[in-house]
Amino acid sequence: MFDLLIRNGTVATASDVFPADVAVKDGVIVQIGRDLGPAAETIDASGRYVLPGGIDSHVHLSQPQAPGIVMADDFESGTRSALFGGNTTVLPFCLQEKGRPLREALTAYHALADGNCYTDVSFHLIVSDPSEAVLGQELPALVEDGYTSFKIFMTYEDLRLNDAEILATMDCARRTGALVMVHCENEDAIRYLIGRHEADGDVAPKAHATTRPIAVEREATHRAVSLAEVVDVPVVIVHVSNREAMEEIERARRRGRKVIGETCPQYLMLTADDLDGMDWEGAKFVCSPPPRDSASQEACWEGIERGVFDLYSSDHCPFRYDDPHGKLNPKGRESFRHIPNGIPGVETRLPILFSEGVMKGRIDLCRFVALTATNHAKTYGLYPKKGTIAIGADADIAIWNPQATRTIRHADLHDASDYSPYEGLEIAGWPTTVVLGGAVVVDNGVLTGHARAGRYVSRGRSSLAGSTRP
Repeated sequence: MFDLLIRNGTVATASDVFPADVAVKDGVIVQIGRDLGPAAETIDASGRYVLPGGIDSHVHLSQPQAPGIVMADDFESGTRSALFGGNTTVLPFCLQEKGRPLREALTAYHALADGNCYTDVSFHLIVSDPSEAVLGQELPALVEDGYTSFKIFMTYEDLRLNDAEILATMDCARRTGALVMVHCENEDAIRYLIGRHEADGDVAPKAHATTRPIAVEREATHRAVSLAEVVDVPVVIVHVSNREAMEEIERARRRGRKVIGETCPQYLMLTADDLDGMDWEGAKFVCSPPPRDSASQEACWEGIERGVFDLYSSDHCPFRYDDPHGKLNPKGRESFRHIPNGIPGVETRLPILFSEGVMKGRIDLCRFVALTATNHAKTYGLYPKKGTIAIGADADIAIWNPQATRTIRHADLHDASDYSPYEGLEIAGWPTTVVLGGAVVVDNGVLTGHARAGRYVSRGRSSLAGSTRP
């Protein structure tokens, strides 16, 4: 007897859509077909899509902030919110604070996650202090232990690396088989523009967008892919917001470079005009890179459709808006410079792409699965155990009702922020039942799992690491 049988649904993978039943035993998919036999528990998925659970490979949870600033979501609230959005695995970032060993930061981060996760989790590493000890000893050992990806920043004064440090970190990735993610914005240009704005007294939230124009992202994207070419290593360009940066990715690919592109819902649904709200409301939309304009929105949709983007992530980085430790901290009320960067979105990531992409005919169901699950698993060393509906894969499954309609209201969401940047957006299609490791953890919109259901997953090396040639 199977533990679980999902009957009468339409299964979708990154390559095919077909009617089938899915049988689960001991947390693993063991059969796919028809008339599979008895099960201890049966779900009737008639009229529903049976999809791999979403993998959000770019989220920020319980991450250290500037003094007085507190991130809204810890692991408990963040993974609960992710689960209700149809996700079964999230990859947050363990931040190395300058002067602190990576292993020490990981020990503390694991302690925050342990026993507090509704989904499975795996950690990227943020490298802010690439010392000889970090690059020569710590990172190689951590890659062997399954921490096979790390992120570097070209912006934020306390995080950014100079070009020599970027080259050294990329070279460590090449030697160890790890994958490097890069946040591409030119910090020196940003600081120059901030100085000009402050001299003019232009310090409202909308100035966040004009001090981080497209050119600073385009230049940094060009520099990141060029530095990766110098070292001969693949690179992931995260949260791309505009056509100009997309063109840098495409040019690099035409030269034979292996460059993975990622975009996010904010670049499909928001614009810089949202930062120009009355009474400092624009602070709700401060993130980096900032939302652009309608032409950039269309460019990002084009990138989704024709494959410039391999990954669609939330970049969930939540802060409370009306909170002295959040967006409206005392300094943040006076200048955009002190508004914490980031917006919530892990729960609405998949419904937005399903509604605006699949239901409106921009992409098909296979492309949706690839962008939201399969490509993440392949990019970050989780495939084929995760990211697909296949025999031998973990039974991480989201059952979608394409007929469900909802209006996004933060009051209905499950994160610990106090707003959604997509408030009032009408959505067609929603994940109603979620299975994690063979156990039903959301049943027709009702939480049935618990905060110890999720586990930490050690990852293999990315299939994209190593040779930079496609």
